[in-house]
Amino acid sequence: MTMPSRNPKACVSVDFTGYEETVALAMDRAGAPGALAGCGPVMIKPNLVNDSPFPVTTPPALCEAVIRYVRQHSDVRVVVAEGTGDPSLETMEIFDSLGYTRMASELGVELMDLNTQPLMRMKNEGCQVFPEMHLPQVAFNHFLISVPVLKAHSLAGITGTLKNMMGLAPPKFYSGRWGTWKKAAFHGRMQDAVADLNRYRIPDFTVMDATVGLAEYHLGGPVLDPAPNQILAGQDPWAVDRQAARLLGLDWRAIGHLAARLEAKKTKTKP
Repeated sequence: MTMPSRNPKACVSVDFTGYEETVALAMDRAGAPGALAGCGPVMIKPNLVNDSPFPVTTPPALCEAVIRYVRQHSDVRVVVAEGTGDPSLETMEIFDSLGYTRMASELGVELMDLNTQPLMRMKNEGCQVFPEMHLPQVAFNHFLISVPVLKAHSLAGITGTLKNMMGLAPPKFYSGRWGTWKKAAFHGRMQDAVADLNRYRIPDFTVMDATVGLAEYHLGGPVLDPAPNQILAGQDPWAVDRQAARLLGLDWRAIGHLAARLEAKKTKTKP
Protein backbone atom coordinates (compact mmCIF):
# COMPACT_ATOMS: atom_id res chain seq x y z
CA MET A 1 0.00 0.00 0.00
CA THR A 2 1.20 3.50 -0.84
CA MET A 3 0.35 6.50 1.28
CA PRO A 4 0.49 9.76 -0.72
CA SER A 5 -0.58 11.85 2.26
CA ARG A 6 0.47 12.04 5.90
CA ASN A 7 -3.22 11.80 6.74
CA PRO A 8 -4.08 8.09 6.33
CA LYS A 9 -7.70 9.01 5.62
CA ALA A 10 -6.86 11.42 2.79
CA CYS A 11 -6.01 8.75 0.19
CA VAL A 12 -4.99 5.13 0.39
CA SER A 13 -4.04 2.77 -2.42
CA VAL A 14 -4.62 -0.97 -2.23
CA ASP A 15 -3.46 -3.59 -4.73
CA PHE A 16 -6.44 -5.12 -6.51
CA THR A 17 -7.35 -8.75 -5.95
CA GLY A 18 -11.12 -8.54 -6.51
CA TYR A 19 -13.74 -5.85 -6.09
CA GLU A 20 -15.47 -6.92 -2.90
CA GLU A 21 -12.36 -7.66 -0.85
CA THR A 22 -10.24 -4.79 -2.21
CA VAL A 23 -12.94 -2.16 -1.88
CA ALA A 24 -13.64 -3.27 1.70
CA LEU A 25 -9.96 -3.07 2.61
CA ALA A 26 -9.48 0.31 0.94
CA MET A 27 -12.57 1.82 2.54
CA ASP A 28 -11.55 0.46 5.95
CA ARG A 29 -8.09 1.98 5.67
CA ALA A 30 -9.50 5.30 4.47
CA GLY A 31 -11.75 5.59 7.51
CA ALA A 32 -15.10 4.86 5.89
CA PRO A 33 -16.73 3.31 8.99
CA GLY A 34 -16.24 6.54 10.91
CA ALA A 35 -17.32 8.67 7.96
CA LEU A 36 -20.51 6.64 7.52
CA ALA A 37 -21.38 6.64 11.21
CA GLY A 38 -24.49 8.71 11.73
CA CYS A 39 -24.68 9.86 8.12
CA GLY A 40 -27.94 10.30 6.25
CA PRO A 41 -28.89 8.54 3.00
CA VAL A 42 -25.99 7.62 0.72
CA MET A 43 -25.63 8.60 -2.93
CA ILE A 44 -23.14 6.62 -5.00
CA LYS A 45 -22.00 8.61 -8.05
CA PRO A 46 -20.25 6.61 -10.81
CA ASN A 47 -18.76 8.13 -13.97
CA LEU A 48 -21.07 7.18 -16.84
CA VAL A 49 -20.11 9.76 -19.41
CA ASN A 50 -21.58 7.60 -22.19
CA ASP A 51 -22.51 3.96 -22.81
CA SER A 52 -18.95 2.72 -23.40
CA PRO A 53 -17.95 -0.08 -21.04
CA PHE A 54 -15.11 -0.02 -18.51
CA PRO A 55 -12.45 1.47 -18.48
CA VAL A 56 -14.27 4.46 -20.04
CA THR A 57 -17.05 4.16 -17.46
CA THR A 58 -17.31 2.87 -13.91
CA PRO A 59 -18.02 -0.89 -13.83
CA PRO A 60 -21.19 -1.98 -11.99
CA ALA A 61 -19.07 -4.45 -10.00
CA LEU A 62 -17.28 -1.56 -8.27
CA CYS A 63 -20.55 0.14 -7.33
CA GLU A 64 -21.92 -3.17 -6.12
CA ALA A 65 -18.93 -3.63 -3.82
CA VAL A 66 -19.40 -0.11 -2.42
CA ILE A 67 -23.12 -0.72 -1.87
CA ARG A 68 -22.44 -3.96 -0.01
CA TYR A 69 -19.83 -2.24 2.14
CA VAL A 70 -22.17 0.63 3.03
CA ARG A 71 -24.90 -1.83 4.01
CA GLN A 72 -22.50 -3.68 6.28
CA HIS A 73 -21.86 -0.44 8.18
CA SER A 74 -25.20 1.37 7.99
CA ASP A 75 -28.90 0.79 7.41
CA VAL A 76 -29.45 4.07 5.53
CA ARG A 77 -31.08 4.31 2.12
CA VAL A 78 -28.65 3.95 -0.82
CA VAL A 79 -29.14 5.36 -4.33
CA VAL A 80 -26.92 5.21 -7.40
CA ALA A 81 -27.09 8.53 -9.23
CA GLU A 82 -25.62 9.97 -12.40
CA GLY A 83 -26.35 12.68 -14.94
CA THR A 84 -24.73 11.63 -18.21
CA GLY A 85 -23.15 14.10 -20.59
CA ASP A 86 -23.87 12.00 -23.68
CA PRO A 87 -25.67 14.16 -26.28
CA SER A 88 -27.86 11.39 -27.68
CA LEU A 89 -28.62 9.10 -24.74
CA GLU A 90 -30.46 9.58 -21.47
CA THR A 91 -29.02 8.48 -18.16
CA MET A 92 -31.52 5.67 -17.67
CA GLU A 93 -30.64 4.26 -21.09
CA ILE A 94 -26.99 4.22 -20.12
CA PHE A 95 -27.76 2.58 -16.77
CA ASP A 96 -29.55 -0.16 -18.69
CA SER A 97 -26.87 -0.57 -21.36
CA LEU A 98 -24.02 -0.90 -18.86
CA GLY A 99 -25.71 -3.37 -16.51
CA TYR A 100 -26.70 -0.98 -13.73
CA THR A 101 -30.42 -1.67 -14.09
CA ARG A 102 -29.86 -5.36 -13.48
CA MET A 103 -27.48 -4.70 -10.58
CA ALA A 104 -29.92 -2.25 -8.95
CA SER A 105 -32.76 -4.74 -9.25
CA GLU A 106 -30.70 -7.52 -7.68
CA LEU A 107 -29.55 -5.33 -4.78
CA GLY A 108 -32.79 -3.40 -4.29
CA VAL A 109 -31.33 0.07 -4.81
CA GLU A 110 -32.78 3.04 -6.67
CA LEU A 111 -31.22 4.47 -9.83
CA MET A 112 -31.50 8.23 -10.15
CA ASP A 113 -31.05 10.54 -13.14
CA LEU A 114 -29.40 13.69 -11.80
CA ASN A 115 -30.16 15.50 -15.05
CA THR A 116 -33.86 15.61 -14.16
CA GLN A 117 -33.86 16.23 -10.41
CA PRO A 118 -35.29 19.35 -8.69
CA LEU A 119 -32.65 22.07 -8.45
CA MET A 120 -31.41 24.64 -5.99
CA ARG A 121 -29.83 27.93 -6.99
CA MET A 122 -26.59 28.80 -5.23
CA LYS A 123 -24.13 31.69 -5.29
CA ASN A 124 -20.43 32.05 -4.59
CA GLU A 125 -18.79 35.33 -5.54
CA GLY A 126 -15.33 33.72 -5.34
CA CYS A 127 -16.04 31.59 -8.41
CA GLN A 128 -14.57 32.75 -11.73
CA VAL A 129 -16.78 30.87 -14.18
CA PHE A 130 -19.87 29.99 -12.14
CA PRO A 131 -20.57 32.65 -9.48
CA GLU A 132 -24.06 31.20 -9.61
CA MET A 133 -24.89 27.51 -10.03
CA HIS A 134 -27.99 25.36 -10.23
CA LEU A 135 -27.45 21.90 -8.73
CA PRO A 136 -29.70 18.99 -7.69
CA GLN A 137 -31.10 19.26 -4.20
CA VAL A 138 -30.42 15.57 -3.59
CA ALA A 139 -26.68 16.20 -3.83
CA PHE A 140 -26.88 18.18 -0.60
CA ASN A 141 -29.00 15.87 1.52
CA HIS A 142 -27.06 12.67 0.80
CA PHE A 143 -23.64 11.44 1.86
CA LEU A 144 -21.95 11.53 -1.54
CA ILE A 145 -19.57 8.72 -2.51
CA SER A 146 -17.84 9.39 -5.82
CA VAL A 147 -16.88 6.24 -7.75
CA PRO A 148 -14.84 7.30 -10.80
CA VAL A 149 -12.33 5.49 -13.00
CA LEU A 150 -8.73 6.47 -13.67
CA LYS A 151 -8.51 8.42 -16.95
CA ALA A 152 -6.48 11.11 -18.63
CA HIS A 153 -8.63 13.86 -20.14
CA SER A 154 -8.04 15.89 -23.27
CA LEU A 155 -9.18 19.17 -21.66
CA ALA A 156 -8.99 18.67 -17.90
CA GLY A 157 -5.74 16.69 -17.80
CA ILE A 158 -7.38 14.05 -15.63
CA THR A 159 -10.86 12.71 -15.07
CA GLY A 160 -10.92 11.98 -11.37
CA THR A 161 -13.27 12.38 -8.47
CA LEU A 162 -13.41 16.19 -8.65
CA LYS A 163 -14.34 16.23 -12.33
CA ASN A 164 -16.82 13.43 -11.67
CA MET A 165 -18.96 16.09 -9.98
CA MET A 166 -19.84 17.37 -13.46
CA GLY A 167 -22.54 14.74 -13.45
CA LEU A 168 -24.41 16.98 -11.00
CA ALA A 169 -24.70 19.84 -13.50
CA PRO A 170 -28.16 19.95 -15.15
CA PRO A 171 -28.19 20.15 -18.96
CA LYS A 172 -30.89 22.81 -18.74
CA PHE A 173 -28.21 25.25 -17.57
CA TYR A 174 -24.88 23.71 -18.63
CA SER A 175 -25.19 22.53 -22.21
CA GLY A 176 -24.15 25.24 -24.62
CA ARG A 177 -21.92 26.74 -27.24
CA TRP A 178 -18.78 24.71 -26.45
CA GLY A 179 -20.13 21.52 -27.99
CA THR A 180 -23.04 19.10 -28.12
CA TRP A 181 -22.36 17.40 -24.77
CA LYS A 182 -24.95 17.96 -22.06
CA LYS A 183 -22.29 19.56 -19.83
CA ALA A 184 -20.55 21.54 -22.60
CA ALA A 185 -20.63 24.82 -20.66
CA PHE A 186 -17.61 23.49 -18.75
CA HIS A 187 -15.48 23.07 -21.87
CA GLY A 188 -14.55 26.69 -22.49
CA ARG A 189 -12.51 27.12 -19.29
CA MET A 190 -12.36 23.56 -18.04
CA GLN A 191 -9.87 23.95 -15.20
CA ASP A 192 -11.59 26.97 -13.66
CA ALA A 193 -15.04 25.49 -14.26
CA VAL A 194 -14.23 22.22 -12.46
CA ALA A 195 -12.62 24.16 -9.62
CA ASP A 196 -15.74 26.33 -9.30
CA LEU A 197 -18.06 23.33 -9.27
CA ASN A 198 -16.12 21.85 -6.37
CA ARG A 199 -16.60 25.03 -4.38
CA TYR A 200 -20.28 24.17 -4.31
CA ARG A 201 -20.10 20.41 -3.74
CA ILE A 202 -17.24 17.97 -3.25
CA PRO A 203 -17.62 14.25 -2.65
CA ASP A 204 -17.67 13.15 0.96
CA PHE A 205 -15.76 9.98 0.11
CA THR A 206 -14.15 8.51 -3.00
CA VAL A 207 -13.50 4.99 -4.26
CA MET A 208 -11.62 5.10 -7.58
CA ASP A 209 -11.07 2.20 -9.95
CA ALA A 210 -7.40 2.49 -10.88
CA THR A 211 -7.03 -1.09 -12.02
CA VAL A 212 -6.52 -0.19 -15.70
CA GLY A 213 -6.39 3.54 -16.50
CA LEU A 214 -6.85 5.31 -19.82
CA ALA A 215 -3.43 6.76 -20.60
CA GLU A 216 -4.23 9.55 -23.07
CA TYR A 217 -7.94 10.15 -23.63
CA HIS A 218 -11.09 9.87 -21.54
CA LEU A 219 -13.26 8.19 -24.18
CA GLY A 220 -10.89 5.43 -25.27
CA GLY A 221 -7.41 4.88 -26.63
CA PRO A 222 -4.41 3.19 -25.02
CA VAL A 223 -4.41 1.98 -21.45
CA LEU A 224 -1.58 2.28 -18.96
CA ASP A 225 1.18 -0.29 -19.38
CA PRO A 226 1.79 -1.75 -16.91
CA ALA A 227 -1.66 -1.45 -15.38
CA PRO A 228 -1.69 0.18 -11.93
CA ASN A 229 -3.99 -2.58 -10.62
CA GLN A 230 -5.10 -0.50 -7.64
CA ILE A 231 -8.18 0.79 -5.86
CA LEU A 232 -7.82 4.29 -4.42
CA ALA A 233 -10.00 5.50 -1.58
CA GLY A 234 -10.11 8.55 0.61
CA GLN A 235 -11.97 11.39 2.26
CA ASP A 236 -9.89 14.11 0.58
CA PRO A 237 -10.80 14.35 -3.13
CA TRP A 238 -7.74 16.46 -3.96
CA ALA A 239 -5.43 13.87 -2.41
CA VAL A 240 -7.15 11.08 -4.35
CA ASP A 241 -6.93 12.94 -7.65
CA ARG A 242 -3.31 13.93 -7.10
CA GLN A 243 -2.40 10.29 -6.53
CA ALA A 244 -4.39 9.38 -9.65
CA ALA A 245 -2.41 11.95 -11.63
CA ARG A 246 0.82 10.33 -10.43
CA LEU A 247 -0.40 6.95 -11.66
CA LEU A 248 -1.03 8.52 -15.06
CA GLY A 249 2.50 9.93 -15.08
CA LEU A 250 1.22 13.50 -14.80
CA ASP A 251 2.41 16.34 -12.60
CA TRP A 252 -0.68 17.39 -10.66
CA ARG A 253 0.87 20.84 -10.15
CA ALA A 254 0.32 21.45 -13.86
CA ILE A 255 -3.39 20.60 -13.63
CA GLY A 256 -5.25 23.74 -12.64
CA HIS A 257 -8.11 22.31 -10.61
CA LEU A 258 -5.68 20.12 -8.63
CA ALA A 259 -2.92 22.69 -8.14
CA ALA A 260 -5.04 25.34 -6.45
CA ARG A 261 -6.89 23.49 -3.76
CA LEU A 262 -10.16 25.18 -2.99
CA GLU A 263 -11.54 24.54 0.45
CA ALA A 264 -15.06 23.98 -0.79
CA LYS A 265 -16.63 23.40 2.60
CA LYS A 266 -15.28 26.70 3.91
CA THR A 267 -16.31 29.03 1.08
CA LYS A 268 -19.31 31.29 1.39
CA THR A 269 -21.73 29.49 -0.86
CA LYS A 270 -25.28 30.77 -0.50
CA PRO A 271 -28.55 29.09 -1.51
